[in-house]
Amino acid sequence: MSDLINWKSRKKVHYKLPDGTEMAEEYNMKDDQLLVRKWRKKTTLGGEGKWDFEIGEDLRQSTMGEQTLLKESSGNPIFMRKDTASAFQWRIRNLPYPVDTYSITVDQEQRCCIIKTTNKKYYKRFNIPDLERLKLPLEQSAISHAHANNTLIISYAKPSAVLEMEKKVRQELLKLKASKDGDMECKPS
Repeated sequence: MSDLINWKSRKKVHYKLPDGTEMAEEYNMKDDQLLVRKWRKKTTLGGEGKWDFEIGEDLRQSTMGEQTLLKESSGNPIFMRKDTASAFQWRIRNLPYPVDTYSITVDQEQRCCIIKTTNKKYYKRFNIPDLERLKLPLEQSAISHAHANNTLIISYAKPSAVLEMEKKVRQELLKLKASKDGDMECKPS
């Protein structure tokens, strides 16, 4: 699948925060759409931890050898986030049930969204880190969902505060210069 990706059409930005946390983002250079956001924290012993994907997915193939005895089923649901310009969007592959089987609700106390099916075959709680960072409330009216090709697509309309922040970030990214390896590096002052 990585053969289909034109890596030269991506802009990479790497942030190093004072507490040692790192965030890396990848943007499509044609439309400045955020494709990947991943976080990494230092391990307990101070080493580099594993990347945790907030948006997008790790497209590198698994490095497990053929000697692996246990392997995750390819039929399990796969939960990933892939935003659009106007909405946060999650895709859950391998969910074959009709669209009216799904219920997506907001839990105000836990500050999360809940997906459940009427047939009790799938249940998932997830939060929206962008709203957490800006301390914005979750609203049930902002959620919509659709189902096609065994994939449940959940959309949450971005609040105006998020759209404004993303606009400012894009303007700042235009001012950055690339490093030797093509990545852009930001260090907060």
